[in-house]
Amino acid sequence: MTRTTATLEKPHEKSHPKSHEKSHEKTPEKFNEKTFSQPATASYDYQPIEEYGVIGDLHTVALVGLNGSIDWCCLPHFDSPSVFGAMLDKEKGGRWQITTRQPAVHKQLYFPDTNVLVTRFLSEEGVGEVTDYMPVAEDLVHSKVVTSHSVIRRVTVVRGKMTFSMYCKPAFNYGRDPLTIQTVKGGVLLSSPTQTLGLVSPLPLSRTDGSVGAEFTLEAGSETTFILRQMDGVNDARLIDQPVENEDSVETTILRWKRWISQCKYTGRWREAVNRSALSLKLMTFAPTGAIVASPTCSLPETVGGSLNWDYRFTWIRDASFTIYALLRLGFRREASQFMDWIGARLIEAGKVGKMQIMYGLRGEHKLTETIIEDWEGYRGSGPVRIGNAAYDQLQLDIYGEMMDAVDLYDREVTPLSADLWQSILNVMDWMIKHWRQADEGIWEARSGRLQNTHSKVMCWVALDRGLKIAARRSLPVNRTLWEKERDDVYESIRKNAWNPKRNAFTQSYGSPSLDASSLLMPLVNFMSPTDPLIISTLQAINKDLISDSLVYRYQMGSGEVGEGTFSICTFWLVEALARAGQTEQARLIFEKMLSYGNHLGLFAEEIGRSGESLGNFPQAFTHIGLINSAYILDRTLDGIKND
Repeated sequence: MTRTTATLEKPHEKSHPKSHEKSHEKTPEKFNEKTFSQPATASYDYQPIEEYGVIGDLHTVALVGLNGSIDWCCLPHFDSPSVFGAMLDKEKGGRWQITTRQPAVHKQLYFPDTNVLVTRFLSEEGVGEVTDYMPVAEDLVHSKVVTSHSVIRRVTVVRGKMTFSMYCKPAFNYGRDPLTIQTVKGGVLLSSPTQTLGLVSPLPLSRTDGSVGAEFTLEAGSETTFILRQMDGVNDARLIDQPVENEDSVETTILRWKRWISQCKYTGRWREAVNRSALSLKLMTFAPTGAIVASPTCSLPETVGGSLNWDYRFTWIRDASFTIYALLRLGFRREASQFMDWIGARLIEAGKVGKMQIMYGLRGEHKLTETIIEDWEGYRGSGPVRIGNAAYDQLQLDIYGEMMDAVDLYDREVTPLSADLWQSILNVMDWMIKHWRQADEGIWEARSGRLQNTHSKVMCWVALDRGLKIAARRSLPVNRTLWEKERDDVYESIRKNAWNPKRNAFTQSYGSPSLDASSLLMPLVNFMSPTDPLIISTLQAINKDLISDSLVYRYQMGSGEVGEGTFSICTFWLVEALARAGQTEQARLIFEKMLSYGNHLGLFAEEIGRSGESLGNFPQAFTHIGLINSAYILDRTLDGIKND
């Protein structure tokens, strides 16, 4: 393909690109002051959550819509303030859009086995493509730092001739910091008091109302490239003439992603879906520490127009066992080890006082103060927009079980625990033994008060069970008599108080008539056999009252009605529970149906609405972990292999 200089369009004037002219050779040094005409989508509205793809560099991500607009990006890290946030306020949030002037059909795809995204514009006049990616380090596992964070957007025409418009309007610090624009060689600097971005452009850029942009025409076989770089404050006054160096090229980035996913050992029936989930999970990994964000977005609503909008750019201890299990089953032992190192550091910290938090910042931060961006309207009017998460200081007793399940799996399949880590575990377990009888906020992080949540008690049983197994396997010191007694006491407490004879099922909390999808985890964590009559009866009750066309709601409200959209991870729990119970055909049908609710790229949000739309933060790590784990278990069951 020949790289050419795109032609800058003036109103009502047509011109043609020079077919053999390299873009960097004719870059104007003088800033074009003419008024920039905004894209054809100037009446910009919110795109459906499911109409986004994701690119990233293992430090942060950018969400790219089907309309060619980057509407969410925090630089330089996942938890940094947003630079583009139009997903949460279409007017004030900021965006970077490249689109066509002529009406076109929009399509998106990933280069196979990569996180390099292509947005296509198909029209009678021609076919154009925008290839979006963020360069990643050579070693996708052990990359600790990168020299710069860049979003690269390559615009090409593969048939005919098309006119594009590029519009870039950052909104620094959630739109709270002022923007200044400075012309430099090769582009412009977009600055706030605390941050500077360099926009590399082969075209002269015009500006209006705090934005920069250009309109240009490309013919078949020609291309142009725009780059947005996080600047280092040293060479901010000079951008490069040659836009894309070899280390940053799309070919290099494609090769690095392909090399990484080639390590995946999954060869089952749903390889494409599992590989996409693995690639998505890798995108949500913070390379400097190995932590995995629950989601790279914040405040996308569980119900449109509702107020249940949370910041998920942190790491939950609850996700640990599911994540470690998924990574090990796929063969990504180094990623599992890096994440386990992060968990181990939190355990050692907690061992000094005994109590663990339910979540931490990506570097282990403890205080995640929640605030509200008062003047942002939220996605489709779903305010408030929250940053930070006040749930960090909740009591959720189930996390001790998920943590110990992860430690047991890692100790068994990767590396034996160190003496110091075991001592920290003993301290943490001592705290849990003293407090497991308390009420807590539970797995769903309710802000309406504490209950004796059934799932929390089940996971306290898991913590003691796994701790005893680790101690026996490694001959480690433990007060076995006390731990065994407490484990059995937890079990009897659940049998006595969580079983509801009127519902013929385990219910959400002691004495409650309400069902809860977390009961599906009982056979998955080996609290009871998957074929135990009590489990089968609970499955039947959940099937009757919490499932709508294979999709699972989290719980019933006090009135017996269900709450918001169906919760995607719960459907994957149902698949695994059914598979373990021997109901393989039903499990397979539900799994296949669930895959149809992924978006056009195979990405899943936290929830699914009544019309099949995505709700909640996107993409959701927990959902993709559930897909991987249920696919693995279902494959083994269909192949007649006993599950562990």
